[in-house]
Amino acid sequence: MPRVPSSIAPDWWDYTTLDRDILADAARLTAADLQQLARPGFRVVIYDTLEEFYLAEALEYITAWRQATADAPAGVCGPIGPTEQLPLVAQLVNALDLSLAHAHFWGMDEWVIEGRTVAPTHPLSFEKADRELCFNRIRPELRMPDASLHFPKAESTEFQRSWDAGFRCAVMQGGQGDIKHWAFNDPPRRRGAYVDTPPSPAEYRQLATRVVELHPITIAQNARTSGGGNVTIVPTQAMTVGPVETWKAEKVSIWHAGTHDNPFGQRLTTLMISKRLADSAVPMSLLADHPNVQFNFYRGGIGTCDVEMH
Repeated sequence: MPRVPSSIAPDWWDYTTLDRDILADAARLTAADLQQLARPGFRVVIYDTLEEFYLAEALEYITAWRQATADAPAGVCGPIGPTEQLPLVAQLVNALDLSLAHAHFWGMDEWVIEGRTVAPTHPLSFEKADRELCFNRIRPELRMPDASLHFPKAESTEFQRSWDAGFRCAVMQGGQGDIKHWAFNDPPRRRGAYVDTPPSPAEYRQLATRVVELHPITIAQNARTSGGGNVTIVPTQAMTVGPVETWKAEKVSIWHAGTHDNPFGQRLTTLMISKRLADSAVPMSLLADHPNVQFNFYRGGIGTCDVEMH
């Protein structure tokens, strides 16, 4: 029996096509309930202040980079969204005199316009943000070689090879978008073989770095968080790491400050990962099958799903 159409964008898959009992169960969860959803392979951490939250996120970079040696290079795959941790990363590297000579960094994603990834001069470029907020702030003598900075390009061969070049990804960080993605792993359109059911989790997990068409909710969200709400400046395609690369990371660490996804979305994916309810209409839920996932929350951003009129 076909699943219900999306109440957001009928030509797409998304979380509104799920069984209503799952959605209702998620909406009832409290902050204390979220912590109780931890299980082996899925850790839930709640920080009381934003200062603790972003410092902990920055320290994941430091912990990973400290493991890097000439014989065993190691690195981090990091997001744009959140970004508040990035200046802290640079400040910590400088304060600790931490040489990044053998460290690596993978960017998660980048915008695509007319089949090409945008240049680092584009105002919305993620590479531009990474460099300006973090890497350019590190003292020159401590910086990693430019060849150790791996940013995704529309011609993705070199980027994909970097994941199998002997550089260990100790942690992949991410945020969660309104459409319940990590990176730009959005749910697909409802067409072709996927008119009645979305791709199976096994099918979706076969996706590697690629150009994706973005769900309308993702476009609107990025306009809200990065462009003052001007939807017209946000590209409709992007380059993104895929599940293939994600499963090469030793740990996946997702950071919920309450700035990107909302109280309901934070609850929904926590519930689905905890209960192993993997469904590609909610791409984040596929992390239920990853062996080492951590969800990090800012307590003040967890909110409630109570009805409030504004």
